[in-house]
Amino acid sequence: MTQFELIGKKSRTGETVRKTATYVLLSIWALIVLFPFYWMVLTSLKSYSAYNSEYVPKLYTTAPTLQNYTDAFTAVPLARYFGNTLIFTLVTTAVMLVVTVLAAYAFARLRFRGRNLLFTLFLALMMIPNELVIITNFVTITDWNMRNTFAGLILPSVTSVFYIYLLKESFEQVPEELYKAAKVDGTSDLKYLTKVMIPICQPTIVTIVILKVIECWNSYVWPRLITDDAAYFLVSNGIQEIRENGFGRENIPAMMAAVVVISIPLIILFLIFHKKIMAAVSRGGTKGA
Repeated sequence: MTQFELIGKKSRTGETVRKTATYVLLSIWALIVLFPFYWMVLTSLKSYSAYNSEYVPKLYTTAPTLQNYTDAFTAVPLARYFGNTLIFTLVTTAVMLVVTVLAAYAFARLRFRGRNLLFTLFLALMMIPNELVIITNFVTITDWNMRNTFAGLILPSVTSVFYIYLLKESFEQVPEELYKAAKVDGTSDLKYLTKVMIPICQPTIVTIVILKVIECWNSYVWPRLITDDAAYFLVSNGIQEIRENGFGRENIPAMMAAVVVISIPLIILFLIFHKKIMAAVSRGGTKGA
C-alpha cells in the first residue's frame, strides 16, 4: 500500500468516525427533544384509573384508550374554541402579511427622505418591553369598546417589526438592476412587487406566515386579558378553563388529550411546509442569494 493510499484510507476512516459521532449525537438530541411529545401522547392514551394507579410513571401503556379525547371535548366547548382560533389566526395572518409586505417593500426599494432614520426608529420599537405594549393596547382597546370582539383580538397583532425587518432583508437581496429594468419598461411598483419580489422571496414569506400562525395559535396572554366572554375564547383559553373548573387537575390524561388535539394543526402545518422553511433559512444564510 502506497503512502497516498494509506493517507486516503485514514482520511476516509476519520470522516466515517466523524459522521457516526454526529449522527449519534443528533439522535440523542432528537430523543431529548421529542420525549415530551411522546409523554404527552402516551398520557392522553392512558385511562384515568391507570394513570392514577401508577406510583412510578411507566413509559408505555398496555390498554390505550381514546376516551380522554371525548372527555376533552365534552368538558368545554373545545370545538367552538377551535373555530374562534381559526378565524383569529387566518384574519390576523392575512392582514399582517399585507402590512408586512408593503412596509418591507417600501423600506427596501422606495427612496424617500428620512427613510433610514425612520427605519432605525422603527427597529427601536423592538427594545420596548412587551408588557408595556400589552398595557397600552389593553387601555386603547378598552377605550374603543372593542373588548370581547374579534376586532379587539386581531387589531394589536396585525404588524410586527421583526417580520418587516426579516422580509426587508430578503427583498434587498434581490438585485436592484431588476427594479431599474422594470421601471424602464414602465412597470408600476405594485406590479413589480407582486410579479417579481414576492415570487423570488416566497420561502421567506412562507416562513413568516408559518411563524405568525404559530404565534396566533399559541396566543394566551392577550386573549386572556381582552376577552371574558366564552363566545370569543381561543383554544388557549379552553385549556385554562379546563384547569380552572377542576377537570384538568382531576383528569390529567384528558388534559393531555386536549393539548394533543390543539397541537396537531401546527404539526401538520410544519410537515407540509418544512421544505419552504429550510429553503428560507439556507437562502438567508447565503450571501448574495
